[in-house]
This record gives sequence, structure tokens and C-alpha cells, in this order.
Amino acid sequence: MKSKWIQLVLLFSILVLGACSGNGTNAVATEKVVTTAKASDSTFGLSVSNEGKPIKGGVLQVAMVKDEPFQGIFSSELYEDAFDGDLMAWASNALFEVDGNFMITDKGIASMKVDQTENKVTIQIREGVKWSDGEPLKVEDIMLPYHMIGHPDYPGVRYDTEFQNIIGAEEYNAGKADRISGVVKIDDRTVEIYFKQLSPAIFYGGDGLWTNAAPSHQIADIPVEKLVESDAIRKNPVTLGAFKVDKIVPGESVQFVKNEHYWKGKPKLDGVLVKVVPSSSISVAIASGKFDLVRSFNATKLPEIENLKNITILGRPELFYAYLGFKVGKYDYEKKRVMTDLEGSKMGDANLRKAMAYALDIEQVSEVFYNNLRERANSLIPPVFESFYDRSLKGYVYDPKKAISILDEAGYIDVDGDGLREDSAGKKLEIKFAAMSGDSTHAEIIAYYLQNWKDIGLNVTLTTGRLIEFNSFYDKVQADDPEIDVFMGAWGTGTNPSPAGLYGAADQFNFSRYTSDELEEIIKNIDSPKSFDTQYRASQFRAFQEYLEEVATVIPMQFRYEIFPVNKRVKNYSVDFTNPTELHEIELTAKKPIASK
Repeated sequence: MKSKWIQLVLLFSILVLGACSGNGTNAVATEKVVTTAKASDSTFGLSVSNEGKPIKGGVLQVAMVKDEPFQGIFSSELYEDAFDGDLMAWASNALFEVDGNFMITDKGIASMKVDQTENKVTIQIREGVKWSDGEPLKVEDIMLPYHMIGHPDYPGVRYDTEFQNIIGAEEYNAGKADRISGVVKIDDRTVEIYFKQLSPAIFYGGDGLWTNAAPSHQIADIPVEKLVESDAIRKNPVTLGAFKVDKIVPGESVQFVKNEHYWKGKPKLDGVLVKVVPSSSISVAIASGKFDLVRSFNATKLPEIENLKNITILGRPELFYAYLGFKVGKYDYEKKRVMTDLEGSKMGDANLRKAMAYALDIEQVSEVFYNNLRERANSLIPPVFESFYDRSLKGYVYDPKKAISILDEAGYIDVDGDGLREDSAGKKLEIKFAAMSGDSTHAEIIAYYLQNWKDIGLNVTLTTGRLIEFNSFYDKVQADDPEIDVFMGAWGTGTNPSPAGLYGAADQFNFSRYTSDELEEIIKNIDSPKSFDTQYRASQFRAFQEYLEEVATVIPMQFRYEIFPVNKRVKNYSVDFTNPTELHEIELTAKKPIASK
């Protein structure tokens, strides 16, 4: 099952991290940048090779740009945002590796064989793999996550449309069985997973396949509902990755040390220190040489660092899209189903939703504020997925005249002459808009969007009267806070572009709370046996994009090009999806990060 990571914009991280730093002996004199990637008018390399003899060991200094504490849920089954995902990447429990096309290979901790006839996947783990505490990886560690996610008391969000494709998952979740019948141990290294159906998504970690292990020797006896607050998750997680957790300062930093038991070999670094750094001070920290790599660097601050001599900026198109979501229902947590109520929702009129989409000048925001490192999105499939992304789709381009026309024709008229439109019944209309807090530039962008809506006569005000802190924002969105009519979020798609998990009737991540029989059918078609026909699957992806464009409950806003400032004491570093840097092979050429001269 692919991970959907929520972030200031929900994003996906494939073991590739970014940061910066400076100063030290054996410092780099020159650099060689190889391979290029392009987004809009900006081009950066995908990898860098810095000259200088590597030192022995050293601690990589990593900045996580964030204006609030991280949550610190170190469990693939329980975490809910990309910041925790980025932290876990250093100590990943991933079973599989993927190639440049994001397809699972046999080069990871585990391999898999797909039997389309029996709708079965056979997973076999390598011999000799150990957890960071020296305990052997065993097949029960592969089976445990399924029984965590499917458990009736599971507090997370991953029991969704995809997971219910596993044979016996629904019966186990309903308390009618004491185990998932479709998860079968064959021997000490082999497990079989049986599915209701298989599609091409299985090769990308979809269809309900879970792609991470969990340490059963550490957490199997902890009640599922208590796991998220346990020390095993919050303080001393046992992991499989290149590094292991040594010390956590809650919300502020994580000190990793090398994992002596790492299955690919001992890391060359002694450790990694990841610190939260406010967006207001990150550029100065990069220039002064405090960091080697930077995660979540905002493109709005690119002018502040682009001429620094102590870093190389790498970049790539991201598996990401930002979107505008309209609340048109609620999630029933007892029935575990989206309950759409168009007639009872303030945003139930598609004309109002479409007008709000046409009113946003996203093109100007992308150019002026994001230095052309973002672009107006025309669909809910990022361009990285070339086989399914459709450039011919127009999407919602900036057209305030069209927005005004739509509202006029739908009966949203300024009845009392105050410059603001009443609803179609002639009543006062105030639309509550939720957006996350960020740096000063982000606040300017949100203010500009509010003005865009005012320009077409809509009274749109901020939920709570201000921008909302990241963690609180998603708590409110997920809880269907009645003070949220519209919200601005984003998704990292993961390696599988399928909309299952985000837009299905069973999906908690379906934040707009829209579902219909037609949408359910399209989503099922995308991940159906018929989709082994590539042309058919592409046609269903287009049908999905066209359908949501028409109902306009989720409006794609921007695609993003992510950038990675890399300090020149990092010997070699790559963000290329085809050939990313192996974490255990990272080396440094100086004792301290290099400062800008």
C-alpha cells in the first residue's frame, strides 16, 4: 500500500533528503553537477560530486524547515504527515526497493512474486536481515502491520479502500474473525497475501499491499489503540534502516547513529542530526554553514540562497499536487464511510465551486512568489507519471470574468448593494476558508487569494480568523470542523498515482467528503484486472480527472518542483529517482559544514 503523506503540502519522500552547512578542512574547491531536470524556466542538477578526500565518519547536519514542532510518530502504520515520514526515512522499515519508474524490484529486504490467476502475492525476506537491536527480521514482522491496520481498535487512517481489497480484512475489522484470512505464513521467510483482485497497482505498492515491516518482538503485545503513545513508537523505535534513533528531543530534533546491523553494510557516517529550523531563519543558517542538507525548503526563499557559494542546489519535479478542497459532507467513523450531503452543504452547488476555482490567479502566484518553481496544475495526476498524466486537460485557469458570469447565472447576486453576493436564496453568504500558517510570503499569498474571491463578490474569511498551525489544521480538516467550508491542502501521491486511498468512499483521507457511484466505479476500474491493459488504465485515469474536474469538489492548484540545497562538504549526492543516493554511502569532506564566503 502506498503511503499518502500530509504536509504543509502533503508530499512524498523517497529516501532522498536535502540540507546545507559550511566550514572545515579538506573543504571542496570545485564541483561537478551532472544530469539536469527542468521545471518551468528553472533548471537545477539532479546530482553533485564535490572534490576532496572523505573524512572518516562525521555527523550529517540536516535541517527540517518547519514553523512548529514535529509530531514524532515513528511508525509507518500510524504516522500521518510528511515531516514524520522524512524523519523515518533515515531509519526506514521499507521492505522493497523501487526502480526509476517506481516499480518494486527484487533488490530490497524482500522480494515479491505476483500470481494474477490466484490474486496472490508471495513475499520472501532475505536471510540474515536484522533489526537495529540485533533481533532477526522474521515473517511475523511482515504480517503484523496488516493486523494493526485492520484491527477494530486501529486509531490510524490507513484502513481504506485499498486495504479492504485484502481477503478477510473486512471480517477481521468487523470483529468477525481473529485474524486476516488472506495473510498466510508459509515458512519462516515467506508469507502469502491474497486479494479480491489484482491490478497493475500491485507492482507499485498498491492494491492493499503493505510495504513496511514492524518489529513484532517490540510492539506485538502492546494494545493497538495504545501504540501511538507508547515509548516504542515515540522514544525508542526499533528499525531496519541505515541509521537508528539515538535521542529524540520531542518536536525539535532527532539524533540518529549508524545501524551496525544494516543489511547493506555499515554506514560511512557516524550519524545524522535532524533539527527543526523556522522558515524565517533557514536562509541565514544555510549561508553560515550550519547544515549539510535541507528538507522542505520553500521556493519562495530561493532568491535568498541561489547565489551562495557554499551550496549546490539540486532539484526535481515532485510527486505532488496542491489542491483546493470543498467540504460537501462528513465522514462517519462508525460506518467508516464518506457521507456526501450536497443539498445540506454550503458548498454543495458546483457553480459556486467552479466560480471560486476560476477566480484564483494561481499563475501569477507561481511566477511571482514561487519563482516559477510551481505551475498551475491541470489535473490530479502529477506530470511525473507520464503514462497517465494528460496535458490536454485544461483544468481551471484564471478567468475572473467567467467566474462572475457563472455566479450571475446561478443566482448569486449582490442583493443589498454592499459589494458582496448573497447566496442563490438571497441570504447572506460567508464562506469559511482554512489555510495553514507559514512564512510571511505564504501569508501574502493567502491574502491575495482572499482578494481574488472578493474581486468576484464573494465574502471569504479565514476559519478561526487567522492562518492555522499545521498540526491543528489537519486535525480540523479530518474532523470535518463546521467552521471549514473550503480548505487548501496538498498531497504527495506516493509511487502509485491511483486515487484509491484518497477519493474512495471508505477513505478517511477523502477530506472533501465527496463520493458517488460513478466515482467509485472509475476508481475501481483504475485498479481492476482490466487495467493490465495499459490503454484501458490510461482511459480510466482520464475519466477520473475529467469527472472530478466536472464535479469540482477538489480543484488542482499547483504542481511543484522541489529543491535541495546541498553543502559542499557532502562528497556525492543525488536526488535522481532513477539513481538516488544510498544513505549508508554518504560521505563528508570536512569536519564541519562549509560557510559561504
